[in-house]
Amino acid sequence: MRHKAIAIIGGSGFIGSHLVNALVEAGKDVRIATRRRYNARHLTLLPIDVIEADVFDPVQLARFVEGADCVINLVATLHGKRGTPYGPEFARMHVELPTKIVAACEGKGVHRLLHVSALGADPNGPSMYTRSKGDGEKAVHAANLAWTIFRPSVVFGPEDQFLNKFAFLQRMFPVIPLAMPDAKFQPVYVGDVAKAIVNVLDLDAAGGRTYELGGPTVYALEDLVKYCGDVIGKHARIIRLPEAFARLQALTFEMAPGEPVISRDNLDSMKVDNVLSGPLAPELGIEPASIETIAPIYLTGASTRSRFDTFRASAGR
Repeated sequence: MRHKAIAIIGGSGFIGSHLVNALVEAGKDVRIATRRRYNARHLTLLPIDVIEADVFDPVQLARFVEGADCVINLVATLHGKRGTPYGPEFARMHVELPTKIVAACEGKGVHRLLHVSALGADPNGPSMYTRSKGDGEKAVHAANLAWTIFRPSVVFGPEDQFLNKFAFLQRMFPVIPLAMPDAKFQPVYVGDVAKAIVNVLDLDAAGGRTYELGGPTVYALEDLVKYCGDVIGKHARIIRLPEAFARLQALTFEMAPGEPVISRDNLDSMKVDNVLSGPLAPELGIEPASIETIAPIYLTGASTRSRFDTFRASAGR
């Protein structure tokens, strides 16, 4: 079935911005929900509807999805207060919101739901992040809808908070005390994530399927940090932290103002390798780009702002 009207929740974020552009190029009618229109200002050049709504309010959420052929949920958080099995932020973003989205879709007759989860999502996982992501998937599984779940590994691209962070730290500091240096990742390019979602959007056979998304190469965290140093021409000395010091470092970051560079829950997530369990499904239609072909283009930019402006220019074409 062809789905024309697409309603995206979380569409102004990193993955969402690329996905919106890909959907527009595919000829879809796109609307995104945002609490403040200002948050989606970088998408104003695109022919989309930006609707101010509190998606946690069931009435406003139902109004937003009404008339859509498909709803896509991209909302996620990496950090939150501690709790059992997870804290309130993880519960709200990863479990309560998907449950409300399912209810809104069923109430308004929306039959297609695409949900972006995460590689390693597991109700019995080692971290609050993975457990809440797993419970969010359970809410989608229970839906009387044609749902599809995507589980990407860590996502890289021009506005990422992954490789850009490693490059920034090495520009600023001569030494990096690195927690979990042997943790494994299979980074996937944000453009490939967007392409995969678009490619199965109208595919009937994708209903009830869960797709893992990853790039062509598995890396240890320490190797990724070193690679970013190679690209920018600045190599910080890496100090491999034992677990006790890594958790102390993370606790210190958690107590500091603002979003932590790393949290104890991030460390718990990295206890399980963030890699694919098998090959990419052929119907995704992607040959994933490598970090080596994409990252140098944006890591060597003058600033995050210049990379952002470049993306805006490309999005407007």
